[in-house]
Amino acid sequence: MNRENHIQTIFGAGQVGVPLAEMLAGRGFDVRLVRRRAPGRAMQGVTWMQGDVTDATFANDACRGASVVYNCTNPSDYHRWHGVLAPLFNGARDAAARAGARFVVLDNLYMYGRPERTPFAEDTPMRPCSEKGRLRAELARGLFEAHERGDVRVAVGRASDFFGPDTPNAAIFRPQFFQQLARGRAVDLMGDPEQPHSYSYTPDVARGLMTLGTRDDAVGRVWHLPVAAQLTTRELVERFAAASGRKAKIRAIPSWALRAVGVVVPLIGAVAEMLYQWEAPFVVDDSDYRRTFGGEPTPLDDAVARTLTSYGVTRPLAA
Repeated sequence: MNRENHIQTIFGAGQVGVPLAEMLAGRGFDVRLVRRRAPGRAMQGVTWMQGDVTDATFANDACRGASVVYNCTNPSDYHRWHGVLAPLFNGARDAAARAGARFVVLDNLYMYGRPERTPFAEDTPMRPCSEKGRLRAELARGLFEAHERGDVRVAVGRASDFFGPDTPNAAIFRPQFFQQLARGRAVDLMGDPEQPHSYSYTPDVARGLMTLGTRDDAVGRVWHLPVAAQLTTRELVERFAAASGRKAKIRAIPSWALRAVGVVVPLIGAVAEMLYQWEAPFVVDDSDYRRTFGGEPTPLDDAVARTLTSYGVTRPLAA
């Protein structure tokens, strides 16, 4: 491997940044994994760096000599994005530009807004219908304007809602879901569980970002990363239940209740703002990525089994 292209920097050590670091290190890269909090567990080939990406001096140090910079940052407070998300995003982008590195961004689907038709393709117009979506759209436009000016070379990977091992911030399949499932209780779901929805398996998302960072033909555009499940939410719940030897029990949270609570609880209000994603078909077309790079998502049964194992959900003992 060319030593000049050996360093890869990842901003954000959450549910995608950590597996991405492990995958890159497994490929022989020297990886710098950056977050504000104290370093996490030791990983061979991975150097932890603690600091603030909005501090240009620190960000420059983190990116010095890197050929690729990955942005997996996300504000920890879901209801406090304004004044927080943009400085994180732009701090990572500008540091990558100063280092002359490729900038690979993990993004979501908020900028598309309420679906007028599905599946979403990469050229679907951005018509955000939420404050979070408008902010994501603004950042996306600014990013590609910087690319067109030649300031920085970019590749963007957009993913739908996550499930997978060590994925505590999933919208639906979060630790509480697996606790309820393991105890045989009804699982709480928001929105309409009968609507088709795309769900991304976290390791597939990390693997997809690694592809965007290591393939030259990935630069200059948005890619929809491989999707593991194109099912209704109920159908995916049933897959988890069946694999764990249990019956699926669902308790639907009324949308009006979330919106009412959201008036006084900002976090719930932020969740309620995005309910439209589960009130109509919300499906992603990932065929362009698969056709270009030959990357297929993890088979769903394998992804479900590995996720259950990671949360300690085992089949009940026979009576």
